[in-house]
Amino acid sequence: MKVAIASDHGGFILKEYLLNHYKKQNVILEDLGTYSEESCDYPLIADTLCRYVLNKQCDLGILICGTGIGISIAANRHKGIRAALLYDNEVAHLAREHNNANVVVFGGRTQKKEDVVRYLDTFLDASFEGGRHQRRIDELDKVGE
Repeated sequence: MKVAIASDHGGFILKEYLLNHYKKQNVILEDLGTYSEESCDYPLIADTLCRYVLNKQCDLGILICGTGIGISIAANRHKGIRAALLYDNEVAHLAREHNNANVVVFGGRTQKKEDVVRYLDTFLDASFEGGRHQRRIDELDKVGE
């Protein structure tokens, strides 16, 4: 599985932690920036990663900002993106099982690094159920047309 990761300045430290942690686990995360704690705009970061996902340059995206909220909103403006803010193990499991999220989101200033790793591992270990959930996912792209 190819996974891209990106953050704004508020998520930079957590992004760097995840890059290092998963490198030791032999999981390659493609870093799409930002590359420092210098202030930057999360909508632009989300746009870059979402285009990467939508163009099938990766299988999954990880976005991080200070709280995870702003970058979630920005990501979910893209038709075809299902960004889920993961904040506990059950949500992480259901985001994959029911929603087939293709972008997961974390808060660099609001979540503990160890918890984020646990939620991400839970998400990656889960599988999409399909069935009634696929019908609902298909409806998402029709909403607002």
